[in-house]
Amino acid sequence: MYRLLDWRSGGIGDCGLSVASAYVFLLSDNSTDEPGSGDDGNYQEVCWELENTNFNRIFLPTIFSVIFLTGIIGNGLVIVVMGYQKKLRSMTDKYRLHLSVADLLFVITLPFWSVDAVISWYFGNFLCKVVHVIYTVNLYSSVLILAFISLDRYLAIVHATSSQRPRKLLAERIVYIGVWLPAVLLTVPDIIFASTSELDGKYMCQRFYPHEKWLISFRFQHIIVGLVLPGIIILTCYCIIISKLSHSKGQQKRKALKTTVILIVAFFACWLPYYIGITTDTFILLGFIKTGCDFEAIVRKWISITEALAFFHCCLNPILYAFLGAKFKTSAQNALTSVSRGSSLKILSKGKRGGHSSVSTESESSSFHSS
Repeated sequence: MYRLLDWRSGGIGDCGLSVASAYVFLLSDNSTDEPGSGDDGNYQEVCWELENTNFNRIFLPTIFSVIFLTGIIGNGLVIVVMGYQKKLRSMTDKYRLHLSVADLLFVITLPFWSVDAVISWYFGNFLCKVVHVIYTVNLYSSVLILAFISLDRYLAIVHATSSQRPRKLLAERIVYIGVWLPAVLLTVPDIIFASTSELDGKYMCQRFYPHEKWLISFRFQHIIVGLVLPGIIILTCYCIIISKLSHSKGQQKRKALKTTVILIVAFFACWLPYYIGITTDTFILLGFIKTGCDFEAIVRKWISITEALAFFHCCLNPILYAFLGAKFKTSAQNALTSVSRGSSLKILSKGKRGGHSSVSTESESSSFHSS
C-alpha cells in the first residue's frame, strides 16, 4: 500500500511554489505497523518539525502582511502613473509596468498563505491551484523581466546610437515570448500536482509528487530558470554598464552608476540566500550531503525565512525601478493632479460643453511633457 508522508515546515509549497522546502511524497510501505517489523528500510525517514511550524505561524503572517501592504501601495501607484503616461512611456517604463502587474498579482495571494500558515488551508482545491499558478507566474516572470530590463539598459547605454529599434522590439514583442509565455508554461506542474489533502484534521495545499525524483527535477528547473540564466544576463549586462559609466564624467553619470550598483546588490541580496538554501536541500535529497535530522530542520527553516524575505523584492521593485527614476516623482504628481482635475472638469462640463475638455487635454499633455 502507499503511506502519505508530509515533510514540511509550513509555507507555500515547492519548486514552482517553494516556500520552506515543503514537499509531500507518496512512498511505498510494504511493512506492518507491528513493533520490530523493520519499516526503517521501507520508506524515507521524515523529520517532523513542530518547532519550525510554530515559528512560521508567527513569522510568515507578519512578513506577508508587511509585503502585502507595501506591495499593494507601491505597485498600485506605479500602475496608476504608467496608466496616465500611455503616450510618453519609455521602453523601460513598459517593463516596469509588466513587473508591477506581476508583483501586484502575487501580493494579492499573500493573505491566503498567511491563513494557511496560522491555521490550515480552508479555501478549497480550485483556489489552491489558482494561487500556486499565480505564484509561479510571478516567480518566473518577475526575474525574467529584470533580465529584460538589464538588456534594455545595456542597449540604451552601451549602444546608444543604434539601440532604438532592437529596444522597441524587445519591449513590445519579444517580452511576451521571452517572459510571459515561459512563465505560463511553467505552471503546468501546478495544474497537475497542486491540490489539497487532509492530514490529522488539517488541510494542506501542496504539490503532491509520486516520487522524490520529480521534486529534484523541478528543483533544478527552478534554480536554472529562476536564478542562473537571468542572473548571468543581469550580472553581465550591468558589469558592462558599470565599465562604460566608470569612464564617463559628470554628476548624472555617477548617479546612474550608483543606481546600477544598487540594482545588482538588491537583486542578489534578495534571492541568493534563498537559492543557496534550496540548492543545499536538493543536494541533501540527492545524498551528496550526509546529515542528520537537526541539520535538515535548520536548512528548511533557513529556506522558510530567506524565501519570505526574498518576497520583499516585490516591494523593492517599485522603489528601485520607478522611484529612483528622475522623472517618476514629477509623473506621479502629474497623474494625481490629472485625476483630481479630471473629476473637477466632469462637474464643470455638465454646464459647459466641449471647450473645457479640449483645454484639459492640452494642459494634461503639456504637464506630462514638462516632466
